[in-house]
Amino acid sequence: MVLTSSLKPSNSSPRGLRNKLYAELESHLDSEVLSFVTSERRGMDTRIDQDCIEPFVDILDQIGTTQRISLILHTSGGDTLAAWRLINLLRMFCTELHVLIPSMALSAGTLIALGADRVTMTRQAVLGPIDPSISELLNPQAEIHGQSTPVPVSVESVRGYFNAARDGLGINDSEQLTEILVNLTNHVHPLVLGSIFRTEAQIRLLARKLLSKQIDDVDAVESIVDFFCSDSGSHDYTINRKEAIELGLKIAKPSDEIYDLLRNIHLSFMAELKVFEPYTADSILHSEQNEDGTSYSIPRGFVESTRNGDYTYLSEGSRTFVRVRESPPKMGIKDSRSFEGWRKQEKPI
Repeated sequence: MVLTSSLKPSNSSPRGLRNKLYAELESHLDSEVLSFVTSERRGMDTRIDQDCIEPFVDILDQIGTTQRISLILHTSGGDTLAAWRLINLLRMFCTELHVLIPSMALSAGTLIALGADRVTMTRQAVLGPIDPSISELLNPQAEIHGQSTPVPVSVESVRGYFNAARDGLGINDSEQLTEILVNLTNHVHPLVLGSIFRTEAQIRLLARKLLSKQIDDVDAVESIVDFFCSDSGSHDYTINRKEAIELGLKIAKPSDEIYDLLRNIHLSFMAELKVFEPYTADSILHSEQNEDGTSYSIPRGFVESTRNGDYTYLSEGSRTFVRVRESPPKMGIKDSRSFEGWRKQEKPI
């Protein structure tokens, strides 16, 4: 985790607009409002991780203990234990925790939602399965944008592999199944396989604990946990508001006023994160027509409130053209990252 000193935003910062929208939302909800957003911009996507805790601690210390906290959440997921730690941190500062989802709260984001006393979802909002997907140094590697990156391995993918062999192909011979397992371990490290099944048991435990705060029926809790951890069939499956209600979750529909506020906040975030513009160093260098290189500062996440000091997750560095020693010679791009982490920013005036 990296935290650095404050930056003063310009008067035209979209955070000034969001600050006004937060204040309106607080008035409607009679609640302190915070937002937690991670980017899904291709090439600059960001995940929930342990380093998000300190920004929340700083803002929550300013709020102090309060009756109600409403968290605007937008994320494609991340570290399960970071989500668990964040839920418990928020609950230490409030009696009632409310999660508002304008668009999506997937994977670890869904786990956060399960720990709320109430969840508000728009028509377009979705939750997702919480079956573990592990991404570690020992994972299989793939080259993405010229960089070697661990390929996530999910417990359902491993189960699907064995189910396809046993049920789909009718392989029941123990020696053949052993050979299939050995072949899998040639591609996925045994420690990674052990990790995903250990993590699944942990996620089930956490989900049961969180759901018990809003649902008293033990059988209903177990049914919901089964669905989110395995019965949904795929980590890519999405659960809309109607299905979430049918599953037994306490889901609220926003009023027209609340919806308009959430929609405008969400659109402001998406514009600032440039989620519809895939990141490539090559396209940016050529668009600026600067062969001598250019510096960059790219926002990839936000933790904000109406209190003094918001946090932005930033990637900063410089890109330059370099000549690659090949025959024939060609130009490549060097991306020198100088900073990556959460940076505190002063509240717009």
